[in-house]
Amino acid sequence: MPSNAWIRLRYKLWAPHYDRVTRFPRERRRSVELLALRPGERLVIIGCGTGADLPFVPEEVQVLAIDLSPDMLRQARAHARPGIDFRVMDGMALDLPDGSFDAAILHMVLEVIPDPVRCLAEAARVLRPGGRLAVFDKFLPEGDRPGPLRRAGLALLDFVFTSTNRRMGEILARSGAPFAVEVDEPSVAAYRHLLLRRVA
Repeated sequence: MPSNAWIRLRYKLWAPHYDRVTRFPRERRRSVELLALRPGERLVIIGCGTGADLPFVPEEVQVLAIDLSPDMLRQARAHARPGIDFRVMDGMALDLPDGSFDAAILHMVLEVIPDPVRCLAEAARVLRPGGRLAVFDKFLPEGDRPGPLRRAGLALLDFVFTSTNRRMGEILARSGAPFAVEVDEPSVAAYRHLLLRRVA
């Protein structure tokens, strides 16, 4: 499993080129639309990267955008609208109060973060009861069982760039997070859109 130090280095190298392969504007727009954000609500974007989600967030929403990589945050800040709060922070240990946000975004984070179970639990913790979480990510289908050669290839891919060997159902169950899945729909390739609501 990649460490935070390796991920920080990886994204230092990737930052100048990241948007060329991970922009996904239509998919990001769809995911933000699922949140149905209202004026005055507080939104946290966990793993905001270069800020590709920000153009789709209404201006009346208060936004905290966090990322482990200072280099990615530097790019996000450079083309963001005024008033957005950017902070370097670990998505597995959010330095934020319980129940302090109305909505959260996890786009292409669960596939790369060392411990997606902890990350999802942290997202639930900082959401108020009834708060919504939008997930856009790629997951292994629940019934798919890769053979030894494929598992070895997936492990190498996980180390170099991103995991393709994670199942959302397993992550959600292991996190113990009080989420109800309201939307689960296919997107491009192995990616899915999910809308989760904190029920307690």
